[in-house]
Amino acid sequence: MTEVVHNPPNLTGWSRLPAAYAIPFTAPSLAEAQEYCAQLARTHYENFSVATWFLPKRLRQHFFNVYAYCRISDDLGDEIGDAAASLALLDQWQAELEACYDGAPKHPVFVALAETVRQFEIPKHEFGDLLIAFRQDQAITRFETFEDVLGYCRYSANPVGHLVLYLCGYRDPERQQLSDYTCTALQLANFWQDVSVDYAKGRIYLPLAEMRRFSVTEDDIICGRNTPAFRALMRFQVTRAREWFRRGLPLVEKIDRELAVDIELFSRGGQEILRAIEKQNYAVLENRPVISKSRKLALIARAAIERFFADFSSTDSHRSTRIHRNNNQNREGPAA
Repeated sequence: MTEVVHNPPNLTGWSRLPAAYAIPFTAPSLAEAQEYCAQLARTHYENFSVATWFLPKRLRQHFFNVYAYCRISDDLGDEIGDAAASLALLDQWQAELEACYDGAPKHPVFVALAETVRQFEIPKHEFGDLLIAFRQDQAITRFETFEDVLGYCRYSANPVGHLVLYLCGYRDPERQQLSDYTCTALQLANFWQDVSVDYAKGRIYLPLAEMRRFSVTEDDIICGRNTPAFRALMRFQVTRAREWFRRGLPLVEKIDRELAVDIELFSRGGQEILRAIEKQNYAVLENRPVISKSRKLALIARAAIERFFADFSSTDSHRSTRIHRNNNQNREGPAA
């Protein structure tokens, strides 16, 4: 295996992240880069790892590559704890993205991603848009209106759905719009689950205008006061997020069933977060709502059953087509 020598982390700021994240001096081989992405995906996010069980084998590595890009991009914006350092690292990451499209990346993620980009003809802006959101995180920590929150989701969440659609072979505006609804809903569910977690990072995603309308103050969040007013505000937000999930539902009917199972699993996970918030009577401060292990297993079991029937239906359809073709050939006799 080729030795990968990383930039000195104390000089570049990468020391605040896992050592393997740093940009190496020399590029790894494609096989090494692909293994890097697969390992990152399998160890950093349990739900993503589970979802890949249901992916067609031909797509798994490409999903690993995209996930690895998203994972490190997010950590550069969220795990540094210093806005100037984050922006500097995001600039380096942007330069690697440019190199990926120019044909000379060094980071394992971009070495692997270059093959994905080439095969699926993914526009560069879909990756770059995510970096816009992570740069915004370093300067914008409050949102006056819900429309402002949606503007943030436009960059922080929706590009991920577009990338998934490209991997699945879809690039039309109709499916992208339906995906946007679902990805925005997932982002909102995460925001409402993590009100206290985000505040610890200095951020509030609840629209300030709506906090005032419901008579909720920032001090309520600081002190973890799950007042009736705060719970009413959260009930309103959960209802709205559920509506965005509803708008995105038609997407699963417009893609191949074998792929719809995987995409639907993520959507159901987001809706389970909303149910967990409801079960706590919307009291999310200092008691982060989580999906129970039994509910996760139920979601996985349901996805597995649906995948089985999707595969069975596909096999049965191919068998019927083959039988029909053979019957026609028997009736017509041997070709001249």
